Amino acid sequence: MTLDTNRIRSDFPILSRETASGAPLAFLDNAASAQRPQSVIDAISDCYQRYYANVHRGIHTLSEESTAAYEAARETTRLFIGASSRGEVIFTAGTTAAINLVA
Repeated sequence: MTLDTNRIRSDFPILSRETASGAPLAFLDNAASAQRPQSVIDAISDCYQRYYANVHRGIHTLSEESTAAYEAARETTRLFIGASSRGEVIFTAGTTAAINLVA
């Protein structure tokens, strides 16, 4: 099986750019920040347009819908990683915040 790097690159809109010398842009600083594929950009845009509200903090429609979407993401993540319970899936702001929780 061959890795189709052109197909993978096409999922990331920013990688359609070129460097100042005209070479295809390559982004290798993923430890600091990762580029997003179009599917993630679309999901974030949908969230901002339709659901954006605090989760677990309100009884109004937007908060309830945001909470339901947040918990659905937790369940999807649980199934993907094979966690035995939803309590094993903890979302954090990033790697540093996650490490600080267990340090």
